[in-house]
Amino acid sequence: MSDVWMVNTDGGSRGNPGPAGAGVVVRDPSGEIVARGGSYLGSATNNVAEYEAMLWGMRAARALGATSLLVRADSELIVKQMLGQYRVKNEGLKPLFLRAQELRRAFEDVTFQHVRREANVEADALANEAMDARADVGDAPEPPERGATTLFGEGC
Repeated sequence: MSDVWMVNTDGGSRGNPGPAGAGVVVRDPSGEIVARGGSYLGSATNNVAEYEAMLWGMRAARALGATSLLVRADSELIVKQMLGQYRVKNEGLKPLFLRAQELRRAFEDVTFQHVRREANVEADALANEAMDARADVGDAPEPPERGATTLFGEGC
């Protein structure tokens, strides 16, 4: 059995910027879901919400004891930035990218994988549930602080 934990993350925004949410599903190495949640982020862009979801998923996995992690997201931009294939040009995303790189060092190994939306429906549903409720849902540890996300302008 592998010791790799898997985290599916998704962020969304209704309007860009607009009311935003993050969703995460954390699976232990056996594939069992051990935490899932959605968090309402307030007003943010889609890309900020995607980063917040990824950061939350990584923090939650670490809090649950993960040392090796596979992060799966349907945002090609975020995944390719984390893989070093795309530069982070947007000034508003740079602090989130740097936080993700710092958090990455808390693990022995982290792999980032782009997945199609169809493979990420659970995380998407949780992000939408949180946006609908304008509140946190589920049981994933260490959700983003409400209001901590700052708008960085159009095109984030």
